[in-house]
Amino acid sequence: MKRPDNMPEFDLGKPVDFVIVGSGAAGGVLAKELSTSGFDVVVLEQGKWRSEEDFTHDELSVFFNQELVGGARAGYPQTFRSSETETARLAADQPAAGYARTVGGSSVHFSANYWRLRPVDFKERSLLGEMPGTGFADWPISYEELEPYYTKVDWEVGVSGAPGPFDPPRSKPYPVPPMPVKSAGVLLEKGARKIGLHPQVAPVAILSKSHNGRAPCLNCGFCMGFGCEAGAKSSSLAAMIPVAMASGRCELRSECTVYRLETNEQGRIDEVLYFDAEGKQRSQRAKAVILAANGSETPRLLLMSDSPRFPQGLANSSGLVGKYLMFNTHALVNATFEHPLNEYKGIQCTRIVHDFYDSDPKRGFYGGGALDGRPLFLSTPILASLLYPPADGPQWGSEFKQFLAESFTHGMAVACSTTSVPMASNNISLDPELKDKFGLPAMRVTYRDHDDDLAMAAFLQARGAEVMEAAGAKRVMLPPVHHADNGVHLLGTCRMGNDPGSSVIDRDHRSHDVPNLFMCDGSSFVSSGRGQPTMTIQALAFRAAERIGDLARRNEI
Repeated sequence: MKRPDNMPEFDLGKPVDFVIVGSGAAGGVLAKELSTSGFDVVVLEQGKWRSEEDFTHDELSVFFNQELVGGARAGYPQTFRSSETETARLAADQPAAGYARTVGGSSVHFSANYWRLRPVDFKERSLLGEMPGTGFADWPISYEELEPYYTKVDWEVGVSGAPGPFDPPRSKPYPVPPMPVKSAGVLLEKGARKIGLHPQVAPVAILSKSHNGRAPCLNCGFCMGFGCEAGAKSSSLAAMIPVAMASGRCELRSECTVYRLETNEQGRIDEVLYFDAEGKQRSQRAKAVILAANGSETPRLLLMSDSPRFPQGLANSSGLVGKYLMFNTHALVNATFEHPLNEYKGIQCTRIVHDFYDSDPKRGFYGGGALDGRPLFLSTPILASLLYPPADGPQWGSEFKQFLAESFTHGMAVACSTTSVPMASNNISLDPELKDKFGLPAMRVTYRDHDDDLAMAAFLQARGAEVMEAAGAKRVMLPPVHHADNGVHLLGTCRMGNDPGSSVIDRDHRSHDVPNLFMCDGSSFVSSGRGQPTMTIQALAFRAAERIGDLARRNEI
């Protein structure tokens, strides 16, 4: 969408009802829900405001020049270490905590897999017992409470799909039918059925048919990492922000980097400090603030907002702001087949296998997950040449070219997505030395996968290989399963809970410490789910907006 000419411009010195920091999956929903409910809303977004015509298929710009991600090259460096005993190193080539800096956030460039969590995800601690040395815990809400909001995501955001054999209960069907099945989906389904598994349609936040005035997918093949030129991908930019703008009560300020939340003598936030697009320091007064800046920038902002009243960082009396970071653990199977698959066309994923979703004590380790068939790195030529070839194969010359020529059209991948055990040692903190372009402390990421998560990823990889072999693959390649040094699912760093001593926000997303501060994004998660969190982030945002709006109408903020 284009920036509307009639967008309101609120007075910086006059408190608006809500300032929302971030315009991504959660921020877009919150802005839409609160502005259409009659509240005055200012959204502050770090990235640019791009329209559909601004998105391209330029691999060099998007992947290598980080056009949408905008990490170190854009002046936002990060450091990474695998334990607190290490000295963090600069994460130069790829951000350790990856997300898009653009209006609409990472919902603009995601692959759009939209699985719901299941009832088990919300109560695993009660079902499975304690995991010593971890923060393994139940959520303070249930699937049943969240289900109506999952349905709102389906219909208001726009999800294509069909029910599967293991899906949780739903109150309403999908609004539009599944996307057309691709070669990878056909082969995943063929191989899975041969070994007794139960493949199903992959639900995706991409429109198979027109819905809510938006056009359907053109099957251009540039979903993963790219913005959608047709508006068929159900990003916040396409589905939520236009509705917020139409309300006449939402002002979205792009290229505005929030660096501090100021509190008054009563311990409530009354000012949001930020750098505008020209690098000038600004301040917006607010009655309440909602952080939806993702699971890495939300805790970073809280830690930068320390004060004598909040010496450990704002809203951090528990000491848990930034702790329990979860990436979701992943493994990969690459396979080539005799006949062309041409996976570079169409969306990423059309079929999934959820037979291994639940944790099974017989495996000897915690965790569950899923398989999905997709092109992954075979979606674009440069990625295919750099990331698909096996380490033990040719890397240059005629044999390398022959491998690429065959694999790009004859290859596919099975993505294996699983859990991340919440551990306090995995966290977001402030780097003591490195600064960003504004002189603010850079983000420091500390992360090392739990052994159970790596074991589960290896288990899923073995099952994925069996599926590909059963489907008739000529060659099956298994990249090593190893500890992650980066992630794009940024979960758990301001977890919700009933106990202020063991959580940062309550079940209504309200800070235990600051009455007019709310957090709603991936940081709210208590457990990681099985690998596709965005739909749950948006369901939580619909629920949070309803509850926060009710609190405001009752004058309880």
